[in-house]
Amino acid sequence: MLKNLFSFSDRYRILHQTWFAFFLTFVCWFNFAPFATTIGKELHLAPEQIKTLGICNLALTIPARLIIGMLLDRFGPRITYSILLMFAVVPCLATALAQDFNQLVISRLLMGIVGSGFVVGIRMVAEWFQPKEMGVAQGIYGGWGNFGAFGAEFALPILAVSTSFFAGGASNWRFAIALTGIIAAIYGVIYYNTVQDTPTGKVYSKPKKNGSLEVTSIKSFWAMMISNFGLIFALGLLAWRLEQKNIHFLTLSQMYLTWLLLAGLFAYQSYKAWEVNRELLIGKKTYATSERFQFGQVALLEFTYITSFGSELAAVSMLPAFFEKTFGLEHVIAGMIAATYPFLNLVSRPSGGLISDKFGSRKWTMTIISVGIGVSYLMAHFINGNWPIPVAIAVTMFAAYFAQAGCGATYSIVPMIKKEATGQIAGNVGAYGNFGGVVYLTIFSLTDASTLFSTMGIAALICAFMCAFFLKEPKGSFAAAYEGEAGETATKNPTFLAEE
Repeated sequence: MLKNLFSFSDRYRILHQTWFAFFLTFVCWFNFAPFATTIGKELHLAPEQIKTLGICNLALTIPARLIIGMLLDRFGPRITYSILLMFAVVPCLATALAQDFNQLVISRLLMGIVGSGFVVGIRMVAEWFQPKEMGVAQGIYGGWGNFGAFGAEFALPILAVSTSFFAGGASNWRFAIALTGIIAAIYGVIYYNTVQDTPTGKVYSKPKKNGSLEVTSIKSFWAMMISNFGLIFALGLLAWRLEQKNIHFLTLSQMYLTWLLLAGLFAYQSYKAWEVNRELLIGKKTYATSERFQFGQVALLEFTYITSFGSELAAVSMLPAFFEKTFGLEHVIAGMIAATYPFLNLVSRPSGGLISDKFGSRKWTMTIISVGIGVSYLMAHFINGNWPIPVAIAVTMFAAYFAQAGCGATYSIVPMIKKEATGQIAGNVGAYGNFGGVVYLTIFSLTDASTLFSTMGIAALICAFMCAFFLKEPKGSFAAAYEGEAGETATKNPTFLAEE
């Protein structure tokens, strides 16, 4: 595959157009972080408010990734991605025009919806590439798209400074943020008119039921309920943070009302899950061994994505301010240095997928990379102002490599679970990446960078232990085709080992 990577025909054209769509959503999603201190000074924000805005930026991505996953499986990636890209202009303009903290909270909450775009491309790539090359294909899509975080942190401050004459000599952050949304919307129109969901002659598989994931055992149903509650908990945690002192976006009564609404959302979500899986739960339906998959394995992938992508989200959100304060740097310089973390996405996430393809075991690839994540963040725990800046950069890049490779290794497995429900499963796993980001940034908002790094490191080492003992190798991981599809070798649907 790699020798044809820079071809712009057939499936490679789809891959390039799709990672660029993801790239633009990430530029939009992370267009606040490079200007956090500048915006804070201009709008007179407290440090706690700036940290809270970072959490808001991630919050609605949690439910959005679940909803986008269901819409994706039903309507296809072409329509879903195009609409999401065009929507991006709304929160970008809202941020650019914001005059106070409350307006910024609303605009960054809406921006979280744009962050759900990642899920769409997972299904698109899965439709165009074979299982045996899924790791590298998904790694390129995710890694090159994630490079948008670097684009935001490196290029946007330069754009803001170079257009400062529009803002009376000050950093023109409003123009830079607005422009990202406008470009994304224009590309949404282009994407709609130039891609298709599947190769010619291939049928786009849709789940038989909509509204929730269809599981294949009662045990998996309850595991899914626990998973759903975890996502609701993350939103409740955000509501609590928005009520705390020095924030006061929500009053105490409003926080309780939000919790009540979240409880109602969980009840509705549980009802839809019961409705979709009712025949299984009352004993009227059973699944053949070849159709079964374990939701517990999905839950493990959710954990790997917490420790990989969740930590990446937290790091990208806080590193510009961390370098600025720790080493006394100008915000433009600090932003450029912090951009070394997302910069590695160009190679680290694809390499994680490639190693997973070539190593011969997706399970042990995931385990080893998780150990690397843990060790590297524990090293970053010790960074302080006495360190030489090049050494501090090297340690953060070491952490970046393993965290991003972990993302690639995770999504080399996700499309292998149940292909027709890839959108929903990818949405669940992706949402837990944001769950990790919200939890980690909440910890950061209450403590400091050192505590954040050590927490992320310990969590990753626990994850490595779980993978070593409980993650199962997916069937058909290295096959030439999915069941019923043309390929070099026909193979069964690559689901996880059936449950007992």
